[in-house]
Amino acid sequence: MKSKKFYIKTFGCQMNEYDSNRIFDIVKKIGFYKTEVLDEANCYLLNTCHIRDKAKDKVYHEIGRVKKNFRTKKKPLVIVAGCVAQAENEEMLKREPYIDLVIGPQAYHKINEKIEKYLEEQKRLEETEFDAVSKFNYLKKIRNFSGKVSSFLTIQEGCDKFCHFCVVPFTRGPEYSRPFKEIIREAKILAENGVKEIILLGQNVNAYQYENNKLSDLILEIEKIPNILRIRYTTSHPLDMSDDLINVYGNSKKIMPLIHLPVQSGSDKILKLMNRKHNVSDYYQIIEKLKKINPAIKFSSDFIIGYPGEDEKDFLATLDLIKNIKFINSFSFIFSPRPGTAAFSLDLINRKTSSERLEIVQKELSNNQMSANRSLENQMIKVLVENKTKESDKFFGRSEYMTPVIFYGSQEDVGKIAKVKINKFNQSSLFGNTNKKTKLRVA
Repeated sequence: MKSKKFYIKTFGCQMNEYDSNRIFDIVKKIGFYKTEVLDEANCYLLNTCHIRDKAKDKVYHEIGRVKKNFRTKKKPLVIVAGCVAQAENEEMLKREPYIDLVIGPQAYHKINEKIEKYLEEQKRLEETEFDAVSKFNYLKKIRNFSGKVSSFLTIQEGCDKFCHFCVVPFTRGPEYSRPFKEIIREAKILAENGVKEIILLGQNVNAYQYENNKLSDLILEIEKIPNILRIRYTTSHPLDMSDDLINVYGNSKKIMPLIHLPVQSGSDKILKLMNRKHNVSDYYQIIEKLKKINPAIKFSSDFIIGYPGEDEKDFLATLDLIKNIKFINSFSFIFSPRPGTAAFSLDLINRKTSSERLEIVQKELSNNQMSANRSLENQMIKVLVENKTKESDKFFGRSEYMTPVIFYGSQEDVGKIAKVKINKFNQSSLFGNTNKKTKLRVA
C-alpha cells in the first residue's frame, strides 16, 4: 500500500468519538495519516454504535454508500469497528463481502496487527475479544494528540447494571476502571498539547473506582493541572451518585455545573421493569443534595418513551418529573428492543401512542431548553472559546452548561475563558459579543 490515507466515520456516543481519535493515534505508527476526503482513502473505518434502533441496518447502508463511491476506483481496506461489530462479529463478514476486518471496541488496540496481517495474507478476519486491560495497557504507550481545546478522556468502560433495555454490557463488557495514575498522565499530556477542558468518559463514569480512588478523587487531582480550566464527566448512573462526588461541587472550582444524569422514566413501576435499581424518590433526593451544595447546578437526562408496560399514568409521571426538574437539555426516544437484552421479547405498546407521547415529552424538553437560553439574554456569561468559525469575525465556544455560543470576538480569545454578552438565542445556541467588537448584527 503505497499511499496510506485513513478515513474514519463515527456513529454514536462521545466514547466512540474518543475511540476514533485514539485509533488515529494508533494507525499513525504504521504510516497512516488522516484524510477528510473519502475518495482519497485507501483505508476506510466505520466506528459503530448499537444503542439506537436499526443500528445494524444503518451500518450496511453506509457500507453500500462506500461501495458505490468506489465503484470505479480501487477498493479501500474496509474496517467495521465499535459496538455493532462486537454484536455481529463474524456475521458481518458473511453478510457483506466488501468488509475486510471486524474489530470490537475492546480490541481496537490490535488494529495495526490486524491490518498488517490482512495486507500480508489477504484473509478477512474479526477480532472481538473483551480485553480492556490489554487495551489500556497498550494505549498508555500511545501519545494522545487531540489538537483541540476540549478533549474526551476515557476513564471507565463497560457496565454491570444490566438494565433490561441496554446492550452495553454485551458490547462493551463488564465494568473496568483505568489506573488512576495513567489517567492523570494522559490528562497532563492533553494539557501540554493545548487542551483546556477535559470531559471524563465512561458508560457508567461515576462507578469509577481504582484501588481507593473514586471519580471525586480523580476530579480533584486533575483540577491541580494548571492549564486545565474546566472538567466535566458523562454518563452517570443515579446509583453511583455518591456523597463524595456530590461534595465535589462544593470543593472544586473547575467542575462544571451541568450534570447529565439519565433517569429514563418518572414512574417507579417502569423503573422496576427496566431493572434500574433506583426509584423516583431516590432521583429527587440526589437532585436536592446537588442543588443544596450548588444552586447553580442544572441537569440533563435520558428518557425512554413507550417502554413495555407503560400506561398513561406512567407517562404522566415522567412528564411531571420533566416539569419539576426542568432539564435544560435531554435525549428522548421511543423504546426499541435490542437483541440479547432482557426486554427484547417483551410486548411493545402501540407505536402511535408511543409517538404521540414522545412528541409531548420533546415539546416540554424543548420549552425547558428555550427558557434556559432566554434567561441569559442580555447577560454576561463565561465561554470557553474553541475555535474561529468560517465567518471571518465570529468565534465558537461553549458555556458552563455546554450550550454552543457563537459570538464576535478576537483570535486572542481562543483557548481562554471569554466573557460574552448574550444578545440573541434560539433553542440550541446562544449568540453575542465580547464587547471588543461591534455588537451582534441581528438580521
